[in-house]
This record gives sequence, C-alpha cells and structure tokens, in this order.
Amino acid sequence: MSTLTHAHKHSVVVAVIFLFLATVALGQDGKAAPTAGPNQIVIKDFMFSPMVLTVKSGEKITWINRDEEPHTVVSVQKQFTKSRALDTDDQFTITAGAPGTYTYFCSVHPKMTGTIIVEKS
Repeated sequence: MSTLTHAHKHSVVVAVIFLFLATVALGQDGKAAPTAGPNQIVIKDFMFSPMVLTVKSGEKITWINRDEEPHTVVSVQKQFTKSRALDTDDQFTITAGAPGTYTYFCSVHPKMTGTIIVEKS
C-alpha cells in the first residue's frame, strides 16, 4: 500500500478543483457556457445577457439565441426594427442610432427585457 506525499496530495486537490471548475463552466449539454462578445447579447435561459449594454452611436449590436425556444427582439419605443422569431443559434443585428436609452423585450416572452444605452460616438 502506498501513501501520498504532501506534494501528491496537493496535485490531487488541484486536479479535483480543475475538474469541478471545468464542469461548472460547461452547460449540462456539454457546450461552453454562453458568453457575450463585443456588443453581443446572448439569449439563454429566458434572459438577455448582459441585461444592460452600453455602446457608441453607429456601432453594431448582435443578439444570439442560445435557447431551445424561439425569441424575438422588439424595441419598446420602436427605435429599431423588430427581429423575426430567432430559433436556436439564429442572430439579429442592428446599428445603434441616436444617443439615448433603448429598451427592448421578447414579444413571445414579454417578461424578458433588456436595455441598450447608446452614447455619442
């Protein structure tokens, strides 16, 4: 029977922590957890993420649906054209207009809301 040295115990603990963190970072389906790129809003778990995005006037903003359900993106004040129903992995892109606050929601799931703050470029 062999015994673990202090160094070996440390290596085992580090490996267990690494495996735990890797498991947390992966979704249940084995795909990486959704992260938003520059000026991207990920739709996942019936939420827009980030819920508030600040951009400069003239920049592009893209929504990506990572849910299994369809979603839409609709401007409350009609500051941009609404999207069609976005299926899984579909994208919708707009160009930020005049400075101001743009609030939006999903017309299929109206409790899903988000905000874009457009600053002067």
